[in-house]
Amino acid sequence: MSRNEEGPEQRQQASEADATATAFRASEHQHIRYNPLQDEWVLVSAHRMKRPWQGQVEPSLLKTVPRHDPHNPLCPGATRANGEVNPHYDGTFLFDNDFPALQPDAPNPGPSDHPLFQAEAARGVCKVMCFHPWSDVTLPLMSVPEIRAVVDAWASVIEELGAQYPWVQIFENKGAMMGCSNPHPHCQVWASSFLPDVAQREERSQQAYQSQHGEPLLMEYGRQELLRKERLVLTSEHWLVLVPFWAVWPFQTLLLPRRHVRRLPELTSAERDDLASIMKKLLTKYDNLFETSFPYSMGWHGAPTGSEAGANWDHWQLHAHYYPPLLRSATVRKFMVGYEMLAQAQRDLTPEQETKSLEGEITPRLDSDDLAQRTLAACLPVQALSSLRPWRGKSGTCTVAL
Repeated sequence: MSRNEEGPEQRQQASEADATATAFRASEHQHIRYNPLQDEWVLVSAHRMKRPWQGQVEPSLLKTVPRHDPHNPLCPGATRANGEVNPHYDGTFLFDNDFPALQPDAPNPGPSDHPLFQAEAARGVCKVMCFHPWSDVTLPLMSVPEIRAVVDAWASVIEELGAQYPWVQIFENKGAMMGCSNPHPHCQVWASSFLPDVAQREERSQQAYQSQHGEPLLMEYGRQELLRKERLVLTSEHWLVLVPFWAVWPFQTLLLPRRHVRRLPELTSAERDDLASIMKKLLTKYDNLFETSFPYSMGWHGAPTGSEAGANWDHWQLHAHYYPPLLRSATVRKFMVGYEMLAQAQRDLTPEQETKSLEGEITPRLDSDDLAQRTLAACLPVQALSSLRPWRGKSGTCTVAL
């Protein structure tokens, strides 16, 4: 009987037999990988990188970012939207977000009248932290001592806000692709009265792994990656940078301390120095990959804080996630749409292929003028998210919308 004469069940069995006989190659054959940290799966389809690209191409570079712009609300001495004048700071600068997503005195929505319509109180504070007084630099262009000052400022704000709130989220959006609206080097800090969804998933996963295996999930994962040497990007005395086995975003990385550390303020002085150094190396690798000021969203995750800070959180391991959107070049990005929104995450490049791409040099190939020019292009605003927030985007000076 020919294959054309076979029924659907016979054809499926024959197809499965063919698949079993074929040697699996991750770079050629689609498969799914499990993310034990967030309890989800990702579809890996590396063969799709062969398809021609006719989709959106990001805009080319336009003009240089001025080192100081008196109309930029993040610059020293500038006036912000609320009328406050920034000090003439010469290091890091932390201030309350003028347009916060969380406020400390929001009223309680009250009890729900139906299980399908639940709302709970959400309170907190939002802050902005400038990394440097100059607008034409980014973290990889800063010196190691300057980055160390940022690390210390991160630790201090976690201690300050963590005294009251159970979750303190530090994150940096770099580039318009990831929502940046101002080229001045900065990050945000949101402290909330609740544990966000991702933090809840990481809490459940790490607690379950510790209960089952007797050690922190990410400690064992770091050891395994050191042994396998397939996805390591950088190693140092105190830190590892690796591409997670379950990575979703192109050129996604995970930053891990070698020692068991629950929260960023617990880092020793030597670990903070080493962190500043390895961050500079990683971000330089990113910039060198496509010779552009590499966009990304990054953030720190550590054990919950607040009133329960003294509980047993030994199943937690401090870590930072880096999620860059660029896929093929400086102008072609990965879009998380369609299947990713309606089914599950999917990636077009294996984590192992990504690791090889990141094996390049750690010396900057672009000078500050080049990267300043590319930083502005990366920070051209996409669209105002709220009519309440000032925005002058393409037609004028780039102002903040935080």
